[in-house]
Amino acid sequence: MSALTADVGVGAELFSVTRSVDRAALVRYAGASGDFNPIHWNEAFALEVGLPGVIAHGMLTMGVAGSALTDWLDDPTDVLSYGVRFTRPVPVPDPGAVELLIVATVGAVDPGAGTARVDLRVTVEDKTVLGKAQAQVRLH
Repeated sequence: MSALTADVGVGAELFSVTRSVDRAALVRYAGASGDFNPIHWNEAFALEVGLPGVIAHGMLTMGVAGSALTDWLDDPTDVLSYGVRFTRPVPVPDPGAVELLIVATVGAVDPGAGTARVDLRVTVEDKTVLGKAQAQVRLH
């Protein structure tokens, strides 16, 4: 766990972590979010509509990446904003799990505002699945 300070350099890697997502996570997320789209649970349907199989919810993928950042921070309320672009579906095998690699780097520092931009690179098998994944974080 850590907090960002104004002396952190642009480009500095803050952390690198792998998180797993399995089909059980998709079921739990669907129940919590109310998103029961069959592309997230029905293999035949997902293939029929041109997907590589059942895929993770985009917002679940976003949440997993965001939680990696809040887990790293001393105080999760230091995240002031967070946004992503969904760039690639995340197929989830059955059985098994997909591994998301999340690497956080400092994209910009604004000492005057007391904030830093943290860029998250989120990949599956070296392919980016979230684009422009960025959080504004309070400096200490």
